Amino acid sequence: MSGPTRDVTQLPDLVHGHARAGPVRERRPVYVDLLPPCNAGCPAGENIQAWLAHTQAGRHEQAWRELVADNPFPAIHGRVCYHPCESVCNRANLDSAVSIHAVERFLGDLALEQGWAFDPPPPVPGAKRVLVVGAGPSGLSAAYHLARLGHAVEIRDAGAVPGGMMRYGIPAYRMPRDILDGELDRIAAMGVRMTCDHRVEDLEAERQEGGFDAVFVAVGAHLSKRVDIPARDTGRIVDAVSFLRSVASGERPVIGRRVAVYGGGNTAMDAARVARRMGADEALIVYRRTRAQMPAHEEEAADAEREGVRINWLQTITAFDGPELQVELMELDESGYPQPTGKFETLAADTVILALGQETDTAFLHAVPGVEFERDGTVIVSPSLMTGSPGVFAGGDMVPSERTVTIGVGHGKKAARHIDAWLRGAAAESRPKHDVATFDMLHLWFFGDAERRQQPELAPEERVGGFDEVTGGLSLEQATYESGRCLSCGNCTECDGCLGACPEEAVIKLGVGHGYMYDYDRCTGCAACYEQCPVHSIEMFPEPA
Repeated sequence: MSGPTRDVTQLPDLVHGHARAGPVRERRPVYVDLLPPCNAGCPAGENIQAWLAHTQAGRHEQAWRELVADNPFPAIHGRVCYHPCESVCNRANLDSAVSIHAVERFLGDLALEQGWAFDPPPPVPGAKRVLVVGAGPSGLSAAYHLARLGHAVEIRDAGAVPGGMMRYGIPAYRMPRDILDGELDRIAAMGVRMTCDHRVEDLEAERQEGGFDAVFVAVGAHLSKRVDIPARDTGRIVDAVSFLRSVASGERPVIGRRVAVYGGGNTAMDAARVARRMGADEALIVYRRTRAQMPAHEEEAADAEREGVRINWLQTITAFDGPELQVELMELDESGYPQPTGKFETLAADTVILALGQETDTAFLHAVPGVEFERDGTVIVSPSLMTGSPGVFAGGDMVPSERTVTIGVGHGKKAARHIDAWLRGAAAESRPKHDVATFDMLHLWFFGDAERRQQPELAPEERVGGFDEVTGGLSLEQATYESGRCLSCGNCTECDGCLGACPEEAVIKLGVGHGYMYDYDRCTGCAACYEQCPVHSIEMFPEPA
């Protein structure tokens, strides 16, 4: 007779084994904060999503203060920034991008109307003295942020009044001077000293005589590039920067009835549009490449054409004997580079305005030990924007970068942070950025279509009669609606979707403004909350080992 029967089923390992029934959580949900693409795309580093949320909730002053923590010029930027934030806005893939620049302008204009002022700088024992050379967007931004950090700042500028190219290069129909002055007055009210009509020619001497501990140089690019065009005395040739500066200063240069502008950038578009306002019956832009290759923003070219400016593509000026202008037709080679064809046309022009780009006047820096230059004359700087001379920083149009007001303001903010750290003998803090919330992460079932609110504009025939502002602002209702179109990509809106979706009641609401937390003793990892979150503020992570 055989021995006792053995049970072939092994006993479970209650210490190391897994449950044999019921859900086994392999992933757990975690609340995350991702970087919205608009914030990531802003050269001034604005927390756009935050101030849009305040605007939608009617907290307008709070929205403005959130905005000016990064950029002191919302009324200016809402008018002249080419809003790269909107080009990456996820909403553009749904219907159309949020009109971020229009809401920014609304807040900036409201602040001027209400008289909101910057907070006074904090008293700092042993505050350092910083010299800023140049009162354009980059220099003014640096002065503002340095003052907020408690430093004593003086700006010295060669112009009669501060503003740089914002005043002398951007026409009044885009940048009304009362708006510009209102935003700049706040900088002076903080205690920043502004010395105008003062051209810095010996930087080292000025630094020593003034007892400055550091310097930020941002003199911009005010010198027009020249080109040799055979011309007789009857042909009037001027550069675009000088032309725009003279008009901005209140002069009325004689240009005749027919004006040709040579170039394809934003300055060329402005020069042609100003020429129309100065009485030119015909304004023509001559550009040697195609429309797709022009450096000007498409909206600038479209506005110029609406105002009667004609653009001739694939042409280059070869001679000017007013009133006759000779141009050669060009064609693109296999690499897309324009080549002459030997075919010529004769056009009519009383004046030619050269808009072929600008260069920076950095001659006064050549005597500063350690400062180095690129072949085009721009100043070489480190990632901290410091030149090869200790304590001398540079930014804006005079360093290698794209030349816009917003990038200049961003340089000023960045330089201030690094100057402050250098003065303290430390390294500027660099916090890692969150991952960007992309369109494919969002759950679009939550969002309906919402048509973008359009800003009012003057009719083309009204525009050319003067320098009244072409584009108007949004109303309170429109700004509230437009800010509400923000998808809040990657950041919780407290919509309660996760709270309602959880079958185990594992989501705990912490109160308005405080979000939620998980009770992981209840959570089964079913991901219902993750699937319900419209903005991807919940991510599923593998269960910790």
